[in-house]
Amino acid sequence: MKRFRYFCKLLAPYNMSEKVEKTIDIDVILKSKMGDKARFVPHFVTAWLKHIVHQDEVNAFLWRSRNLTGTEWLEECVRYLDMTLEIEGKENLPDKDDGKLYTFVSNHPLGGADGVALGAIIGRHYDSNFRYLVNDLLMNLPGLAPLCIGINKTGAQSRNFPAMVEAGFQSDMHMLMFPAGLCSRKINGEIHDLPWKKTFISKSVQYQRDVVPIHFGGQNSNFFYALANVCKRLGIKFNIAMLFLVDEMYKNVHKTFKVKIGKPIPWQTFDKTKTPMEWANFVQKRVYEL
Repeated sequence: MKRFRYFCKLLAPYNMSEKVEKTIDIDVILKSKMGDKARFVPHFVTAWLKHIVHQDEVNAFLWRSRNLTGTEWLEECVRYLDMTLEIEGKENLPDKDDGKLYTFVSNHPLGGADGVALGAIIGRHYDSNFRYLVNDLLMNLPGLAPLCIGINKTGAQSRNFPAMVEAGFQSDMHMLMFPAGLCSRKINGEIHDLPWKKTFISKSVQYQRDVVPIHFGGQNSNFFYALANVCKRLGIKFNIAMLFLVDEMYKNVHKTFKVKIGKPIPWQTFDKTKTPMEWANFVQKRVYEL
């Protein structure tokens, strides 16, 4: 009931007779991903997808915030979700005028709201001078798209993945990454990222970017973790749990999250004494020690 009243309050400024243009349109997304095969998807499946991704609520918010982009849009998302952020170690964020570029890496417990919150923090501190490496589906969000390098590792765009990552690190922008690639899972009863990919290590060394570790405290519902674990046991390769991330985001409204920022790790640290993968594990461990 509390969440219902909250969303009624959020939607109050809208003239509900006004036509809200669809930014998120499941029918269009399915066609873009499946082509002509999309017509074989049963109507009840598309209706369920629209419900689980909160298509109407999300489109209403996107319509209201349509004039905002970048960091301002991220901050509006934080307000929309009524997130309270308790930040420790903000003094560890390097000065924006020190002439250096950094790679910010974090665990990924929520798969959505955490990315929004960290983007708002980094974007405000560095005058929006940063970029995300994100799933290409998020490029459908106009307010977010200017800050993103969209990655589709499984589609036709996958062959361009290395070049797009390279372009990001070659740019004059800071990079914000979630090296696990997927949001955290429940492993042996604890919420923890899957093993981190090594890309942020190799590219940070190549382009001499110090790495700033960040820990974001939070978790999704037990249902989400149970679903992810069942899919893993059944050997289902498609990330079904990803479909529920928007629903999980709405379950996390009104909550308080702790963000801990560690001291920058000089890129020279990542020498030949360990492999890039071992250094990635080293940084991941450092994050969970924060």
